Amino acid sequence: MEYDYVVVGAGSAGCVLANRLSEDPRTTVALLESGGSDRKLEIKMPIGFTKLFKTEYDWNFTTEKQAGLHGRQLYWPRGRVLGGSSSLNGQMWVRGHRTDYDDWNVPGWTYDEVLPYFQRAERRLGSSHGGTYGTTGPIYISDLRSPNPTTEAFLRACAELGWTRLEELNGPDHEGFAPAAVTQRRGRRWSSADAYLRPAMRRRNLTVLTNVSVKRVLVEGGRAVGVEYGDAQRVAVRKEVILCAGVIGSPQLLMLSGIGDPEDLNAGGIEVLHRLPGVGKNLQDHLASFVILHCPRPVTLVAARSIHQLTRFFLTRTGMLTSNLGEAMAFVRTRSDEPAPDVELLFLPAPFIDDGQTPPPGHGLTIASAVLRPESRGRITLNGPELIIDPCYLTSETDVRRQVAALKIAKRVAAANALKPYAGKPMEPYRVADTDDEIAELIREHSQSAYHPVGTCKMGQDEHAVVDASLRIRGIRGLRVADASVMPNIIRGHPHAATVMIAEKAADLIKAG
Repeated sequence: MEYDYVVVGAGSAGCVLANRLSEDPRTTVALLESGGSDRKLEIKMPIGFTKLFKTEYDWNFTTEKQAGLHGRQLYWPRGRVLGGSSSLNGQMWVRGHRTDYDDWNVPGWTYDEVLPYFQRAERRLGSSHGGTYGTTGPIYISDLRSPNPTTEAFLRACAELGWTRLEELNGPDHEGFAPAAVTQRRGRRWSSADAYLRPAMRRRNLTVLTNVSVKRVLVEGGRAVGVEYGDAQRVAVRKEVILCAGVIGSPQLLMLSGIGDPEDLNAGGIEVLHRLPGVGKNLQDHLASFVILHCPRPVTLVAARSIHQLTRFFLTRTGMLTSNLGEAMAFVRTRSDEPAPDVELLFLPAPFIDDGQTPPPGHGLTIASAVLRPESRGRITLNGPELIIDPCYLTSETDVRRQVAALKIAKRVAAANALKPYAGKPMEPYRVADTDDEIAELIREHSQSAYHPVGTCKMGQDEHAVVDASLRIRGIRGLRVADASVMPNIIRGHPHAATVMIAEKAADLIKAG
């Protein structure tokens, strides 16, 4: 098998590239995905994503023990299915702040330069929102059809604290609060597979291989010539291999191919083909802490699995089952001298305990808080055949201070008058913590990943950069990475939107040669 382009990974980015590169009928494209079909009810039903965790649709990763979290190992869900993590995520479309992209300091990637690629992807339903969005792109973005009554109470609580209600969450400055903008169409999830891949699969020049486990990139004479998968099976490439396997899979494949830090490769028993010390480094993630409270009124999403709600979903595509769980958010500063919002609050009209895997003891609410630009840096590496994921959470004292400040702000929102009818006593594992030391202890005991890892194939011009401004692997011809791993710094938002943007821009860069 030989193609012009081979794309590895049919996730948020890979689906985009499979579509854009196959637009020219003279160009042949192969898309290889380790997972299978996305035609499962819990994928299409917006609230069902936590039911996919730790199933065949999930890589079900676990981190190393985290010293900053009392030695706990955290669960990291990652999609192993067409659509990748866009088939498992919370469907929030949050581009981030203008300064996020300007601070990348990479030619061609300032906010003003990437904005057209966001807009090319977007099809905003409803009002035009002042021209902020694109309106003709493949990704449907909508307001929630049936927001929970407690969600509006959360928004009123934010107003009580003096924050600004945003008319649009995805402007260049998103300081303030707003209901979530979600990747849904008519009350159903709208993943990258829905938006980009399914329409392209009708093209004869696009080949999609599912349940294919890529082992390594084949490099000859300093050039990528294909990939190996399964039992020594090969796919040859005439032009380029593009890795879209994500923040874990892309650096892992590079290392398995002998591309990376020689120390890491030697530890993994892999022969060094090309020295590139930044591979797998620069790992960043948003760490979420929680205020979880009992709700005295039986109105929360705990009731979502009732026959009534199932009927509403199947007949009208409305009701609780159309919720994305994270129904509203606020982006605020912990201190006046911060250049942009440094904390996110996310409101969930349900108890979110143990990554949603522990059934709640009753109706409740969750306010999650996260530091948007953590200083802590981790890594992805190998120890023989074993994959090592070490985010190094809270290794920066600044991150600890900000995480404490973030949870204190969440507590203030929970205590606002607007939420009093719905916010009752603490629900375990949350407990009352008053001093900074007590709050820090609560954070170390119970914080979880917000599922936003980025950065392990960093884009840039310094010695630790893995790809250049055109997303080409430094020192290897015919090989690029285009996914969340290329972000030099994590954004003040949710990575799905930025990942789609990266892939849209990558398509133009690849076509330009």
